[in-house]
Amino acid sequence: MAKVLIVDDDAVSCRLLSEVLTQDGVSVVWDTDPRQALTRIGEEPIDLAVLDIRMPEMNGIELLRRLRAKQPELPVIVMTGFGSVDTAVEAISAGAVDYVSKPMNVDEIRTTVRRALGRLAEAQAAVPLGDEAVAGMVGRTPAMVDVYKTIARVAPGPSTVLILGESGTGKELVARAIHHHSPRRDRAFVAVDCTSLTETLLESELFGYVRGSFTGAVRDATGLFAEADGGTLFLDEIGDVSPPLQAKLLRVLQEHTIRPVGGTQWQAVDVRVLAATNRDLTAAVAAGRFREDLYYRLKVVTIRLPPLRERREDIPLLVDHLVQRAARQCDKPVGGLSEAALAVLQAYDWPGNVREMAHVLERSVALAQHEIIGVADLPEEVRSPLPIAAPDLLANRPTLEELKQLYIQRVVEESGGNVSRAATILGVDRRSLYRMLQRYGISHRGQGDN
Repeated sequence: MAKVLIVDDDAVSCRLLSEVLTQDGVSVVWDTDPRQALTRIGEEPIDLAVLDIRMPEMNGIELLRRLRAKQPELPVIVMTGFGSVDTAVEAISAGAVDYVSKPMNVDEIRTTVRRALGRLAEAQAAVPLGDEAVAGMVGRTPAMVDVYKTIARVAPGPSTVLILGESGTGKELVARAIHHHSPRRDRAFVAVDCTSLTETLLESELFGYVRGSFTGAVRDATGLFAEADGGTLFLDEIGDVSPPLQAKLLRVLQEHTIRPVGGTQWQAVDVRVLAATNRDLTAAVAAGRFREDLYYRLKVVTIRLPPLRERREDIPLLVDHLVQRAARQCDKPVGGLSEAALAVLQAYDWPGNVREMAHVLERSVALAQHEIIGVADLPEEVRSPLPIAAPDLLANRPTLEELKQLYIQRVVEESGGNVSRAATILGVDRRSLYRMLQRYGISHRGQGDN
């Protein structure tokens, strides 16, 4: 029987997690004092450790390092209620095999523990950490935690990464986070918006050009690939690149060489390419608008950013972060939002995602006359958004059972996948709701369950 050590200064969390894992046939011991946990690891065999990060006597990262110094092959899972990309990178860099967000999603923690017990701890490449935070990468919903973990694991290597998400979700922030936590962090990070230039101009911007290659080319010019040599090139909105230029990009990715427009000599470059798009590239490939070979070359690793409306639980964290940032920029003593104003922001659908929220809060801070932003300080379009016509559910004459399924699905979605919250709204216990989700085939996987 595998033995799991849980270390969390909250005894209630320890008991809850112990009960859950014991049901899976795991032997569980737990400590609320990290120092006692260090003593225990030297006295009895432990197969897996699950650590909270924020503890008063010793934080989880320090405990993780000390545990692995005593037992290098020990798999360690880190838990935190303060999810961020820096925390994920730090935990995985210190040797954690996985990272989960609190409050706990019971299914997620059971799956994570089961997976960790099924393999030996893998040696994680050390990722040097800087002091600079990656602004805007805020959130602790399961979808964002997955993003942090993927960034942490992919950053040390050379793999091409395709970042998918709607406009305003923070695709460039993800790219900068990968670069910031990579061995290339001391070299250039070059970003180019592929939609801002015509095909001809974009080609010359990317690859450079030689004097006389076209009207106005009065001198040789270095392209962005050459500028990013040794560093990272971020191709934003790659889905808008024309097929001829797609072919040239594919050659660069395969051969690691470029040739300036009008030139005859090939030049070797060492560039890590990160690409992003808000388009459906799978559909574009099927329609012949995007090269299939380039698509697969770009998506060695794929990171999907959820829209803000699908992670409403992160809105209070984002609001706090963005208000503090705007207050510093505007040099104003604004400390936060009223409960009513926050409720308005949580009810809004944010079609422009985090970028739109950042602009709204910067405007509100700039115009605020008090230290707390109220509803009246928010823009009219946020306070009173234009109503979206609701579909006529009765138009197709659904059955009562179908209406019940639709209602349950809507409540689960609006609860951000949080089963406990959805069960409260529906007036049923969690076990009954799980049975209904299973019966109707409604997915809540990867969502919060606190």
